[in-house]
Amino acid sequence: MSEPLISGQFSGREAFAQRLRDALAKAALEGWRELILSDATFGDWPLQEAAVLASLHAWARSGGHLTLLAHSYDELMRSQPRFVAWRKLWGHVIDARVCRSVAASDFPSALWSPSWYLQRLDPVRSSGVCGEDRERRVQVREELNEFIRNSSPGFPASTLGL
Repeated sequence: MSEPLISGQFSGREAFAQRLRDALAKAALEGWRELILSDATFGDWPLQEAAVLASLHAWARSGGHLTLLAHSYDELMRSQPRFVAWRKLWGHVIDARVCRSVAASDFPSALWSPSWYLQRLDPVRSSGVCGEDRERRVQVREELNEFIRNSSPGFPASTLGL
């Protein structure tokens, strides 16, 4: 059996990034059925790293479903081309959504799964909380669901044109 993910508070960009790396590796290892990744821009997420992409690739092969939720994907598309290529490859398991009904500064920054969550409460300082606590997981999911309800499709896997 694999080691449990860290629970509790975190602070700092590296602590945030490491918890994301660990969670995605665990998602791949355990075949989590659903993931939600939410951030205003994903600009400081380690999505372009080889290890993160390997975890995402292994996870996607297990047949899960990923919802991406952002205020805008412009920065992600500019700064993380390897993730953009991965997104194109696995578009059939990804629902990418855009929600502009709130300011980017008020957008939730979180990773949610049915068994673990990570929520940045202060994206500027990369501080927040993560864990398995069922009550908090439900609360994070409900918040994300509200944004998903107010979103529209975005960040297409391919662009069609003449």
